[in-house]
Amino acid sequence: MAAAIACVCLSSCRGDSPVNGATDTPDDNHADSSAPDVAVDTHVSAAEAAVASPEAAAASPEAAAASPEAASTADAGVPLFPEIDGAWWQIASTPDLGATFNQAGEQPVDFAIWPSADGRWHVWSCIRGTKCAGQSRLFYHWESALPTDTSWTPVGIAMQADTTAGETACGLQAPFVIQAEGAYQMFYGDWEHICRAQSTDGKTFTRVLDAAKHSAIFDEGGGTNTRDPMVLKVGSSYNAYYTAFPGNVGSVYVRTSPDLRTWSASHIVARGGAAGSGPLTAECPFVVARPDLGVYYLFRTQRYTPAPAQTTVYRSPDPLDFGVDDDKYRIGTLPVAAPEIFQFNGQWYIAAVRPNLDGIQLAKLRWVAH
Repeated sequence: MAAAIACVCLSSCRGDSPVNGATDTPDDNHADSSAPDVAVDTHVSAAEAAVASPEAAAASPEAAAASPEAASTADAGVPLFPEIDGAWWQIASTPDLGATFNQAGEQPVDFAIWPSADGRWHVWSCIRGTKCAGQSRLFYHWESALPTDTSWTPVGIAMQADTTAGETACGLQAPFVIQAEGAYQMFYGDWEHICRAQSTDGKTFTRVLDAAKHSAIFDEGGGTNTRDPMVLKVGSSYNAYYTAFPGNVGSVYVRTSPDLRTWSASHIVARGGAAGSGPLTAECPFVVARPDLGVYYLFRTQRYTPAPAQTTVYRSPDPLDFGVDDDKYRIGTLPVAAPEIFQFNGQWYIAAVRPNLDGIQLAKLRWVAH
């Protein structure tokens, strides 16, 4: 079994903010809907119209061949929007953490999904609201043979915060896994910083520490809850997208690196607009590259609950600009929270937290013209 993950990052998300998500108002409206569930704007920028052209499609025939729906529309310059295709199926539920950590109100939130070296699929989710003393969060692990399986096998607690490495007690957030630089790389938040762990097999991860034996890589300053990392390879650069809220203004940031060790200064790629500018309006940044179309899609979550959830979608020819205090690249919203998008055997999939925050769900995804 091989996973087709070219141009797509298998990521976490990540919007496990301190206050996002009232648990007493589950959204059952979209849990198993097979109808297209999307609000679409018709705005198409001049820059995008130029790149979504026959020349752009011809520049990447392999990508077009792997994406028939794009090949059939790119020639006409028709922009595509992601749409949930059919019913959701549940892959993970609120886990049993044992007497040490179990308590009422636990919630699986931000998560990572990826295949390991042996071909098995894994989900690590941040579980919040546990008895873990501090910020109440830890990572839990499920696995299965295929992403299309339902009710994946619970494995157990995967990772807890390490205060000796400078991490906030019980503050782990937003695991994300990418295969890069000869290993499996897991990026995650420790409540204040973005950190990294590494694995040779995609199953057992070891923190990467600096000279001071700390795991922190970078942050946006104390008290800004720097979190929700995902990494996308763009040319020779790794783009690390994440969120934070200095001054209580939520923004999507990016830093770039040639080697995952040295990182640039931060740059804001999305903020404000119709999605808002509050501290929880730029969560779960997830970027999908579509080289067959010459564009990048940013998924940016504003709301988990109350129903319906909301993630705003942007489409831009520039992976470093999705609109700051404007909606020039905004194309609509999806009624989901913390989405992650990936391909497997030529089919697109979307993973997200369940509407009532009691697990993780998957559905097929298609790209439709509008």
